[in-house]
Amino acid sequence: MTINQTEPHVSLDELLSRRKPGHSLEGPFYTSDQLAETDLREIFGRHWIFVGTTAEIREPGDYFTVTVGPWSVIVLRDDEDEVRALHNVCRHRGARVLTEPRGSVGNIVCGYHKWTYGTDGALLHAESQPADFDPSCLGLRQVHVRDLAGLVFVCLADEPPADFDEVAQVVTPYLEPHQLHRTKVAAQLDIIEQGNWKLVMENNRECYHCDEHPELIASFFPIFAYSEEDLTPRLRPVLERYQKANVALQEECRLRRLPMEVREEVDTRPTGFRVERMPLDRSGESFGEDARALCRKLLGDFTTPRLGDLSLHLQPNSWFHFLADHAVTFSVIPLSAGQTRLRTTWLVHEDAVEGIDYEVDALTAVWRATNEQDGALVARTQAGVSSPAYEGGPYSPTENQVEAFVSWYLQRLRATMA
Repeated sequence: MTINQTEPHVSLDELLSRRKPGHSLEGPFYTSDQLAETDLREIFGRHWIFVGTTAEIREPGDYFTVTVGPWSVIVLRDDEDEVRALHNVCRHRGARVLTEPRGSVGNIVCGYHKWTYGTDGALLHAESQPADFDPSCLGLRQVHVRDLAGLVFVCLADEPPADFDEVAQVVTPYLEPHQLHRTKVAAQLDIIEQGNWKLVMENNRECYHCDEHPELIASFFPIFAYSEEDLTPRLRPVLERYQKANVALQEECRLRRLPMEVREEVDTRPTGFRVERMPLDRSGESFGEDARALCRKLLGDFTTPRLGDLSLHLQPNSWFHFLADHAVTFSVIPLSAGQTRLRTTWLVHEDAVEGIDYEVDALTAVWRATNEQDGALVARTQAGVSSPAYEGGPYSPTENQVEAFVSWYLQRLRATMA
């Protein structure tokens, strides 16, 4: 493949071969339309991607649709209460079957010629067909899907990466106490960031810039990737508060048998992941101005809100924060070389009552502000990497997770070219 930008004859092979470890990627990785198509095909088309939660499909027949490049997928709960994913393409003449972003159905009916499918995708009715017509061969095509303790992942490849179950075995004990199957959606927000999807992910993978997030660092310790040597005098008091809070969190987790240690295989497997339970600052309960709980009805069977922040991220497109009182999920889907959809979803206990147990504005305030701030930073970076003067610079030691993400991404590209 020739990447047609500032160097019209440079190939993807050459870009991969001349990448400097510990440095940001060259401009075409963020600006090339050809590479954007490659990312859709080789990264989003081959790996497990996070698309939503089971809280969005609580009852049989509930569904939502997700668009990934040329693919449209229906994610739904079938009549047997199982989570399914189906290609949103009628088996008659290819019409988009469901056109709404979410809803509830008894059967799935194509609006063109009324071909009718069950919630398992089987073709139930097609009018005016010959006697030898075999509906069993014409069900909606299935998409690989996994329910990871209430988080829904799909893989569009014929043969998905085989390591998902191994990752689930590690991550599930961290997630299960939050009982996401007993949650509901309190709010969901889509924003279009003016930058490449990799810049959105890289921005999330470091806190070198976290001074730009005053609302977030009122409760979130901005030193999670720092070593003792990296800390500046300004951050020393933060470290002291962190160490004290971490000791208290360790005791809470020991009493409740909650795992909290770091487990990570970020760039060594197809389904790269990192999970860790971390303390929160000040009141130590939730994301907010004073770090107190934002929902009175706690998740699962928790009896205290002081259980820190269970942080999880999975390659290539998601990160999560699970607290005692609510959970926040983030999914990233590329729209073009320079545009990315970020979807943020806030989950609360299924019995929590808006206006009594929580207020939506307060629940969402920190991440609405943080998303807006990050969107501005991503847009600034996209503008910069689009310049012919841009050269990839060295990462700070605190940006080790950015390097891990980039390393994972490049390994995945190389694997598809082997």
